[in-house]
Amino acid sequence: MSAEEAGRREWRVTGMDCGACAAKVRGAVERLPGVEDVDVALMAERLRLRLDDGQSSPESVEKAVRRLGFGIAPKGARPERPKGGFVLPEGAFPVAEEAADADPAGAAPPEEARPPAWHETAKGRLVIGTGALLAAAWAARLTLPAGVSHWGFILATLIGLLPVARRGFAMLRAGMPFTIEMLMTIAAGGALVIGEAEEAALVVFLFAVGELLEAVSAGKAREGIRALSRLVPRTARLETDGRAREVPAEALRIGQVVQVRPGDRVPCDGAVLSGTSGVDESPVTGESVPVLKTPGSDVFAGTINAEALLRVRVDKAAEDNTIARIVRLVEEAESARAPTERFIDRFSRVYMPAVVGAALLVAVLPPLLFGQPWGEWTYRALALLLIGCPCALVISVPASIASALSTGARNGLLMKGGSVIEAAARTTHVAFDKTGTLTHGKPRVTELEAISGSEADLLALASGVESGASHPLGKAICAEAERRGIAPAPARDGRALPGKGAEAVIGGMTVSVGAPRLARERGALPEALEARVAALEAEGKTVVIVLKGDAAQGFIAMRDEPREDAAQAVAQLRAMGIAPLMLTGDNPRTAQAIGESLGIAHRAGLMPEDKVAAVRAHPAEARVMMIGDGINDAPALAAAHVGVAMGSGTDVALETADAAILRDRVGDVPGAIRLARAAMGNIRQNIAIALGLKAVFLVTTLLGITGLWIAILADTGATVLVTLNAMRLLVFRPARG
Repeated sequence: MSAEEAGRREWRVTGMDCGACAAKVRGAVERLPGVEDVDVALMAERLRLRLDDGQSSPESVEKAVRRLGFGIAPKGARPERPKGGFVLPEGAFPVAEEAADADPAGAAPPEEARPPAWHETAKGRLVIGTGALLAAAWAARLTLPAGVSHWGFILATLIGLLPVARRGFAMLRAGMPFTIEMLMTIAAGGALVIGEAEEAALVVFLFAVGELLEAVSAGKAREGIRALSRLVPRTARLETDGRAREVPAEALRIGQVVQVRPGDRVPCDGAVLSGTSGVDESPVTGESVPVLKTPGSDVFAGTINAEALLRVRVDKAAEDNTIARIVRLVEEAESARAPTERFIDRFSRVYMPAVVGAALLVAVLPPLLFGQPWGEWTYRALALLLIGCPCALVISVPASIASALSTGARNGLLMKGGSVIEAAARTTHVAFDKTGTLTHGKPRVTELEAISGSEADLLALASGVESGASHPLGKAICAEAERRGIAPAPARDGRALPGKGAEAVIGGMTVSVGAPRLARERGALPEALEARVAALEAEGKTVVIVLKGDAAQGFIAMRDEPREDAAQAVAQLRAMGIAPLMLTGDNPRTAQAIGESLGIAHRAGLMPEDKVAAVRAHPAEARVMMIGDGINDAPALAAAHVGVAMGSGTDVALETADAAILRDRVGDVPGAIRLARAAMGNIRQNIAIALGLKAVFLVTTLLGITGLWIAILADTGATVLVTLNAMRLLVFRPARG
């Protein structure tokens, strides 16, 4: 383990219910010596950082977080519940350690606790209590002497302000003096001092309502995470010695066999051993039509078996199944903050002190320089403090990003954070891999012709070389051999020839299966064979030559049909002002036939490094999105401004890419760009709302037109408007725009 990995620490922080809470936790621990790379994930309730134990201890980190009023517990420990706080249920984010400790023979895990309703939380009770006191004080003013109602307003203010002031001073001790809690404490306390108890009580109540709305919003977002985690059943029917028994799904191990009855959710990622049934994959991919599963078919955790009993072999542990990977992508996405969000955070750090300074000048200069009343200008300065709160501005970006990520995940589009959304929105060029991306990636053999020996001998040699191949062409050759009942020739020392084919030793000789250029390089492509290859390639077929040594034994032709929506997706991209391009290692004639049928420009015969060069060859001002599915595409995915992997692609492509398309639809590419553009438009609207309202009320406050309660209403109102505007993205339809 490296020193850097040894210094990585992770905790679970409970009680955070808004972006400002995460910022406070981040700010508190960043100030500790020896702390670096702080990452706070609000929805995952996670704190990660790198810690030098020689300068600060883990206990000092926990103390700093608890001082702010949040609960904190090391990863894997029982979560610490802050008073009245909401704790994300266990199991929402699966981790390997938990699965490893599970007892296969144990009982099913207990059902997760229901999160408290809004009126059961501390913030909910505070709103109800202060609201009741405020209403009682107003009623007293109508029926009782003025002094009684005045004390009622003071009582309502003090009760509502106490928890706010406590948090404000905790932030002050942590080195963060410019927080909304401190501004509220100063403004409401100042209002009491100058005799504006009624306005102070109303301000405190409206602030409590705003905080409650943020908490409810966070609860809704966490409900989405919990719903995602619930897709995987808590138990599985494990088959042992011909009998089935229930075990915790997280305890399943690779190689075990489970039974999935009709109506049950599949508990793991695996392969069907026996049974034929339609499986509803909509919970994972959004695809509404059930997919027929037969022996050998892959199934995903969380999908629903619709028709008949399936026996499924477990191929991935619980922490690596499809749902767990999606959850991890969402978790990573939350941490990948958009450049706009980072800029606003930096801006807020300067903006808050500037507002406090301006309020101080407003309170002091007019009375000193122009003899104006101290009370009046102090009142205006207090209102200015509240107007200056950047809550709506700070939440403007993460609220939109969270809504866009949620909508994308629901529509089979996974994007790894705000930075990816921002980059995708600026896309000007889209480069597609061909096989498995624009085409189905499942070619079938159409022609097979032997030059030396029989067709059966030729297919035995080819399937022997391609045994265990992951490339679609190799799989097609092996499938054809199996269909004809031809056993692959025993092979050893197999290896891939990147961009050209594969070879192995069979019967003491090197046998190669590769592109015509491989045969051409070895001088094994006579004119007659080259003419035959050219004719097949002109029909859009891919031809491979089987060589024994440097002698051609024959050829195999295959065709991979374009996806049904590929041509329409290319047309949509052009309509959006985006230039599409196909990059393929296939031969130029096949590429041209496919390209012409789809209406897309192409570059053919590319090695993996050539695809990288093609991506980088675009003008400096271009923003390139690369779509691919194979190992060979991983370098190009990494080189593009945005790399997108098809959901059925290899693990390497999915890990390298910035985004993933789960439904394997080419039409989801323009959909992802539409969603990204809509999110960035939403962010711009939110920033305009937040700054516009502040500018208007700043002027009216300085002119004495509006006062304290309007100031806090403007701040709370802006926060609510920004949140509601961001929530519009939840009903956005990427397919239609």
